[in-house]
Amino acid sequence: MDQRARIYVAGHTGMVGAAVVRRLRDAGFGNLVLRTRAELDLTDQAAVRDFMAACRPVYVVDCAARVGGIKANMTRPAEFLYENLQIQNNLIWSAKEAGVETFLFLGSSCIYPRGCPQPMREEYFMTGRPEPTNEAYAYAKIAGMKLCEYIHEEFGRNFVSCMPTNIYGEGDNFDPETSHVIPALLRRMHEARQAGASEVVIWGTGDSRREFLHVDDLADAVLWLLGHHRAKGFLNVGTGEDISVRELAERIRRLVGFEGALVFDASKPDGMPRKALDVSALHAAGWHHRIGFDEGLSRTYAWYLAHVARAGAPA
Repeated sequence: MDQRARIYVAGHTGMVGAAVVRRLRDAGFGNLVLRTRAELDLTDQAAVRDFMAACRPVYVVDCAARVGGIKANMTRPAEFLYENLQIQNNLIWSAKEAGVETFLFLGSSCIYPRGCPQPMREEYFMTGRPEPTNEAYAYAKIAGMKLCEYIHEEFGRNFVSCMPTNIYGEGDNFDPETSHVIPALLRRMHEARQAGASEVVIWGTGDSRREFLHVDDLADAVLWLLGHHRAKGFLNVGTGEDISVRELAERIRRLVGFEGALVFDASKPDGMPRKALDVSALHAAGWHHRIGFDEGLSRTYAWYLAHVARAGAPA
């Protein structure tokens, strides 16, 4: 990759987009194009088309999406489907029209069928229905992946996708209504310890298993994929290691220092029983994660203490 090449990172104010920008800058890429939501509404088709035609980046990394945890996905499926379709369709098609050389679309492991074999290999994609609790988000991501694949096939353009596992790290969303499991548990146990609470109630049985990748590792994978991935098919991006939600909660309790009980509410949904990616294809191609899970959790909690707990405001 030419370090002088113009690169547009969509969604750079989010956790993933910000990490991608840091990684690109660390690698010497200085010609980055960034727009906040106030500067460019990605749901506005005409605005995105005009921006892309004027900017004409060589590379585009699509980190922009409406995201949320299981509760947000279950209560607002229409918004999740509509807004994500709008954002990604506008970005992908306007990039194709503007002559973008490489477009990297970030999918989500929720696109895999609920009952597919584990760990999940790339060929299991579209072999069944997604997990119902995040179905709307999954269908939007599936549509974006297929659009990139068809552009690659029909127009011979390097429009490709990757499939990250569950991402966490510095800059995560700690809002109690919309956060994913790691920031949600970190915040709730920290606040429970501060309040002297006797217990923390956690949705589900605790038996479901999840895989987690630190956001800085994902950003490193994005840079690697921009320079190496040319096939129309997507690649899984993860660690290849998973743990149960119960074990995750115990690790977070030890990290935070919460001494109360963990109560699992089995009346609430677990989501997909297991979500673990087979990352052998990416490993064989030459990329591996570097940040261990305990180190990543410690860094995430330290960021929360410095930026959220200290400020006393939702994030």
